[in-house]
Formats: sequence, structure tokens, C-alpha cells
Amino acid sequence: MLTETGRVVAVEPDSLWVETIRQSTCGSCAAQKGCGHGLLNRYSDGKRGYVRVLGSEQLAAGDCRVDDQVLIAIPEEVILRGSMILYMVPLLSMLAGSAFAMFLAPQGGDGATLVGACAGFVLGFAVVRLHANRHRDDEGYQPTLVEVVAPSAIPVNLT
Repeated sequence: MLTETGRVVAVEPDSLWVETIRQSTCGSCAAQKGCGHGLLNRYSDGKRGYVRVLGSEQLAAGDCRVDDQVLIAIPEEVILRGSMILYMVPLLSMLAGSAFAMFLAPQGGDGATLVGACAGFVLGFAVVRLHANRHRDDEGYQPTLVEVVAPSAIPVNLT
């Protein structure tokens, strides 16, 4: 499980919106300069991100309040599977598109291959988008609430 702490910014009946601050661990990584994540963190380090978090079996979303510090988690296999889909589907469809264009128009040369590769690349991203929309509400792909690390200091008004 990958875990992250964040602050609750909104509470919905079945979920929370949690604000996280990206922490860069690139300083201790061996692939500092060759990693895309490191490049993105250089430009967005310290930026806030908002994540929709579902309740878990131990802790319901309704048990939290705005400004609570919470610990959220997502399984590693979800990250790995999502990364594979995001990177491999467009790449493989681009290669298939270029091969298909070469097969259909062998006399077309590089222009036909380029058009086929571009069409395959766009089709691959469309497939990724369809996959994301299909699994948008799938609980297995969503971060879950693990615990309330620090409750908010705002008193609850019971009157």
C-alpha cells in the first residue's frame, strides 16, 4: 500500500476531498535526471493536489470533518496497472497503426506510415480515456481512508 497524508477540504456523503502537497523524493533517487517524475516535480514541487477518497471498512467518510489530517492509501498494483495502461496502450497502438498502414499502402512510403502511427497513437489515447471513464467509480481503483492522524481543532457544535 502506498500511503500519503493530507488535509480534508470537503466531506461528501460517501467520500472526502483531500488536499495533498506533493513531496519530492527525487534527491535520494539514482535516476534523478532521467526520470519524468523528477522533471515534473521540479516545476510543481510544493503544489497542492486534490484527491477524492472513499471511506474504508474501518473508517467511514462521514466520520471526518473539514481540516482533519488523514492518512490515505492506494494499492501498489493499481499504480502499476494504471501506469502500464497509460504508457503501453498508446505506444503499442501507434506501432500497430504504422504497421497496418505499411501493410495497406506499401507504395505510400513514409507518409502513410506516419499517418498510420498518428492515428494509432490517437486511438490508443482514446482507449485509455474510455478505460478511465469506465473505472471512474470502481472502488478498487480509488484511494481509501486509513485513519485520522490529527482531528481538526474546530469544536463540534452539538446544539
